[in-house]
Amino acid sequence: MYDPKSLKAEEFICHQEVLDTLEFAEKNKNNRKLIDKILEKARLRKGLSHREAIVLLDCALEDKNKEIFALAEQIKKDYYGNRIVMFAPLYLSNYCVNGCVYCPYHAKNKHIARKKLTQEEIAREVIALQDMGHKRLALEAGEDPVNNPIEYILESIKTIYSIKHKNGAIRRVNVNIAATTVENYRKLKEAGIGTYILFQETYHKESYEKLHPKGPKHNYAYHTEAMDRAMEGGIDDVGLGVLFGLELYRYEFAALLMHAEHLEAVHGVGPHTISVPRIKHADDIDPNVFDNGIDDDIFAKIIACIRISVPYTGMIISTRESKACREKALHYGISQISGGSKTSVGGYAEEEPEDHKSEQFDVSDKRTLDEVVRWLMEQGYVPSFCTACYREGRTGDRFMALCKNMQIHNCCLPNALMTLKEYIQDYASPETKLLGEALIASELDNIPNEKVRNIVKANLENIVKGQRDFRF
Repeated sequence: MYDPKSLKAEEFICHQEVLDTLEFAEKNKNNRKLIDKILEKARLRKGLSHREAIVLLDCALEDKNKEIFALAEQIKKDYYGNRIVMFAPLYLSNYCVNGCVYCPYHAKNKHIARKKLTQEEIAREVIALQDMGHKRLALEAGEDPVNNPIEYILESIKTIYSIKHKNGAIRRVNVNIAATTVENYRKLKEAGIGTYILFQETYHKESYEKLHPKGPKHNYAYHTEAMDRAMEGGIDDVGLGVLFGLELYRYEFAALLMHAEHLEAVHGVGPHTISVPRIKHADDIDPNVFDNGIDDDIFAKIIACIRISVPYTGMIISTRESKACREKALHYGISQISGGSKTSVGGYAEEEPEDHKSEQFDVSDKRTLDEVVRWLMEQGYVPSFCTACYREGRTGDRFMALCKNMQIHNCCLPNALMTLKEYIQDYASPETKLLGEALIASELDNIPNEKVRNIVKANLENIVKGQRDFRF
């Protein structure tokens, strides 16, 4: 039944193929000759199949595991350099008709504070985010056809893009909402979204249906096939992810890569991003109830093996994870992180009272955006607020062609430095600004093209004079 070119969920995520893959990896986790062959292929920077990848994930040879982590770190540098893209989630509404047992928004939860932002409240949230320095948002909303129809989402996107406050502007809105129709995806594309993001939660169909006992999300096939409908609707950048801890991580890892292979096989474009959330404590949700949790070491290896297997994709880690965990993950593949995040509805403009919480999950990394930006620079990274590719039409196959050939650097570093300059000019604390100025000065020398370097220098001077939004 397994067919990566099929449009049927149970054929491109074939249960038997996953089981066969897990068995193959178990048999070969100490097969030094095969592991060396897979690593040799991985060094070509062309990616790995799901079967090859899980052999590396299961590898029990200590010296080879060191090679795996070192290779992941090098591939990350080859494709993304030392740049880390910044974003924040924006929760519009936590009304939801689904019964997801791992999410406090589930319909049976009667004591969580239910909220839906008005357009005026959204404007206040956006201004608060702009005053922090954010340029890129991930829009979040529960699934509720009455409270959160597609018209509400579209109106909210229009509001977000319309708000210009001081030097602030949200330049890219990514959208993480429930699986929907081709027609609605077409409307989202026309509204100017960046990436459409949808987490699978789990690829194991039997577990999926138990974890989603009621509501439209119960339909495994409709949910799993959403990315194909999104691409049919014209959205050429999509983001995958599973919620690690719900099902056995080896199953999820193999199926996640099979989904990426399916997108490549059918559409010629793999996932723009892959997210790696782990289940966390939330309102009435105890993560210890789920017995498939993974420790930080396994989590780091999952990240490293995804980076090796899908070298072109952006990898996202959120404030679900602690500072220490995120610091480790940055080395092995992560290229995008959130900062100063709130997972409550309306949490940026004002603090929620303790007895009226609306958070989707507890945040582990509670630092401000300025603290995260400064920490990244102290670690030798360039925080980037760039949204140029999306606005210059470098999306889908156009972006992938540049990224797979490692040519995207020609745009990314200049754009990162110019957007970082905007941030430190408009929003940074004195300590962060001092670090930022020194980092920009040193990174200018890493722009290989002299003409581009001179343009960047001129643009940096113009930013000081008050001009904004330069991009390649």
